[in-house]
Amino acid sequence: MSNDILKNGLRFLFLVALQVFLINNIELFGYVTPYVYVIFILLYPINSNRELFLALCFVLGFTVDIFENSGGIHAAACLCMGYLRPLALKTSFGVSYEYNTIKINDMPLGGRITYVAVLVLVHHFILFSLEIFDLNHTLLFLKTMLFGVLFSTLLIMASLILISSRSR
Repeated sequence: MSNDILKNGLRFLFLVALQVFLINNIELFGYVTPYVYVIFILLYPINSNRELFLALCFVLGFTVDIFENSGGIHAAACLCMGYLRPLALKTSFGVSYEYNTIKINDMPLGGRITYVAVLVLVHHFILFSLEIFDLNHTLLFLKTMLFGVLFSTLLIMASLILISSRSR
């Protein structure tokens, strides 16, 4: 139990530091920044306390908001992502999720890609809706969201593959 707390705490701190100090300086096409800190939400233990998990999702987003001075948009996006995670797990992994026999890194690649892409899409939709929030900039919103989802999903999948190959 305390090993899981330590592991998740270190993952939380590492991903926030990685996002804030390194990845926020990367811009694809001049306006798209990948968000890999959401790996914490994706990999958090499935059978854990739901209220604690949602509180951690909020704290994760709020921490990034503090460093980016973004007014709570990351907190809202992370909270929505965490809230909808059970639905994404059930959609992506079906019966395995219902019986809590799931380990994300042991699942088929197609299910993992679906799981990551759906939750990253939810995160980015909320994030960019709150950030841009103007119907006159619909094309900018769609471009930013599309490229952000693609770029973030690719980086997250590469990270998950590296993590799973390293742990075996």
